Amino acid sequence: MKSLSVQSLIVSFLSLMAFWYIMSGFFDITHTIMGVISVGIVMAINYKLKSHSFFAGETDIIKDLRFLYVPYYFGWLLLQIVISGIQVAKILLSPSLPIETSVVRFKVDFPNPHCKMILGNSITLTPGTLTVDINGDEFIVHAISPVSFEGIASDTMPQKVLKLFTTDIQPVVSDFKVLQSKEELS
Repeated sequence: MKSLSVQSLIVSFLSLMAFWYIMSGFFDITHTIMGVISVGIVMAINYKLKSHSFFAGETDIIKDLRFLYVPYYFGWLLLQIVISGIQVAKILLSPSLPIETSVVRFKVDFPNPHCKMILGNSITLTPGTLTVDINGDEFIVHAISPVSFEGIASDTMPQKVLKLFTTDIQPVVSDFKVLQSKEELS
């Protein structure tokens, strides 16, 4: 059983309370007390799940995260989502509908499993791409056009995810391949 840090508990409590305030829209004492009780119940229920390791190499993500880089990453990701959304809109609004779907396979070299989870979710959040499978260090991603997976092929998005956890910059993506046939997919 892994131990949970006080820092992790505090960040979780504050994040859930912020979410409570945003969703409720009320800042009076009654709603604050209800929020504290609700957050306490959620944290108590999730304590058992968070205290067990479900995969090898699992660590407490809060201890490893570079907090000052997180707002920059979210801003960068939001910009990528907008840019990709515009690119997908251009494709869909074009009379010729120039869709060139492809599936790409690549491997990543990340220091922890949380990096893989964040990369997979970031790829899926970006319009025009979908993380189909993550198996060990190997990703399979479906893309609506070659422009959609450009940030992965150039190692830009994986590098940004790596910077969430470390200042050591290294190449992340390897064995990048665009799959053409059904045989290559299996």
